[in-house]
Amino acid sequence: MSITIASFDGTDRAAVDEAYRIGAAANDVDMPDFPPFCRRRFDALFHTPMPGTESLWALARLDGVPAGYLQLDLPQLDNTDNATVELTVHPELRRRGVGRALHEYGVRLLREHGRKRVVGMTVSTMPDGPPRSVAGDAFAATIGAQAALVDVRRRLDIDSIDRVALRAALAEAHTMAEGYQSVTWQGATPTEYLADIAYLDGRLLIDAPMGDVQWEPEQVDAERIRGTDRALEARGRRRYHLGMRHEASGRLVAWTLLDVGASADWHAFQQITIVDPAHRGHRLGLLAKIENLHHLLTHEPAVRVVDTFNAASNSYMVAINERLGFRPVDSWNNWQLTL
Repeated sequence: MSITIASFDGTDRAAVDEAYRIGAAANDVDMPDFPPFCRRRFDALFHTPMPGTESLWALARLDGVPAGYLQLDLPQLDNTDNATVELTVHPELRRRGVGRALHEYGVRLLREHGRKRVVGMTVSTMPDGPPRSVAGDAFAATIGAQAALVDVRRRLDIDSIDRVALRAALAEAHTMAEGYQSVTWQGATPTEYLADIAYLDGRLLIDAPMGDVQWEPEQVDAERIRGTDRALEARGRRRYHLGMRHEASGRLVAWTLLDVGASADWHAFQQITIVDPAHRGHRLGLLAKIENLHHLLTHEPAVRVVDTFNAASNSYMVAINERLGFRPVDSWNNWQLTL
């Protein structure tokens, strides 16, 4: 068997198409409960990247047949010693050395770009959860990566929501949130909220548990938020935001985001939820999540499930999510490799 690997970019449409087909096949086998692998999202990775990110791509062929691809994201605005990796091998061509070859190729690229560590994720089965392959964890351990942080994916089944309990939780939250008012918007962040959203977004990696992952807080400003909005719009993500406004100061002091992708109107992701530390203790996180779920479902009635990821150690956010009805599905391990 002969394995060849070549770098490519968005101008090589044949390579992009081949990589997409590999990703779609892997998604269908590895994560059958996920939405279909989204072509619009995949193409946007090349023409509208996240702000401050340089992506390196490589395609592997096994005896001339497209067999796997590598995506390396290199932060440019902060964390300039770091990178993230996605390494995907076609399900029908695994266990033939393609993953190892792509890994070795990627390590050379990272060293050429002065990176010192790389982080990637694998999925594992949880008790009573759907079966997941053990191959990802085994591969990460074999190449010398260290398990640095465990996330858990939880899913909310819209049809199983206890609406009586949810209304009670909302009423309780309102009693604690005097002096705060919710505001909603869709899509791009309004100009008047940019500074507050940039501040809150920049706090995420300060406040969220990071385990042993060596990742510094991101430097977020209004322009970076605008760039993120453009990138998500290009991916076809329909975004539903809710902020909690502190009436005395006029500032947004909490923010949550739900979004729906272009490939499946039945599925949403619960993205960031964050509260300014100076305003915690008022049930703003719970209030924002419940009201934004209503905001989402008002405009996206086809949504049947919502997925969210939290660090297993993030007991505060996990408690909120489970109160809403989210239940564990599978475990996602963040592996860190020092180069």
